[in-house]
Amino acid sequence: MQAGDLDRRIVVQRFTTTTNEFNENTEIWADLQKVWARRRDVSDGEKEAAGQVGSVLVSRFVVRSSIASRNFRATDRIFYDGAPWNIQGIKETNEGRNRFLEITAARDADHGEVHSQD
Repeated sequence: MQAGDLDRRIVVQRFTTTTNEFNENTEIWADLQKVWARRRDVSDGEKEAAGQVGSVLVSRFVVRSSIASRNFRATDRIFYDGAPWNIQGIKETNEGRNRFLEITAARDADHGEVHSQD
C-alpha cells in the first residue's frame, strides 16, 4: 500500500459522558482521532428491523497502525462523509506487522452520501 492510497479523512469517535453548562451529565460522541484512510466497499444490502426495511452499506477502512489507532474499539464509531458508521470489527492487515489496521464498518445507506471537503 502506498501513502497516496490513504485518500479519505475519517474521524473516529468514542461515546462518553460530559458535563453541560447546568452541571448535568450528558452523553455524547466525542472525536477521538482524525486519520487518513483507504475505503473499500464490501457489500450493500437490505436489513429488516421492527417491520421496516432499510438498506445498509458495509465498507472497510484501512488506517496506519499507531499507538492511538491500536486503541480503537469496536464500540467506537467512524464519522465519514457526513454520516456515522458503526464499527463491526478491527484487525491487523496482512501488509506487514503493525503497519496498517482494517476497520470494518456499516452505515444506513438510506440517507445518501453527503460529500465533505476533507
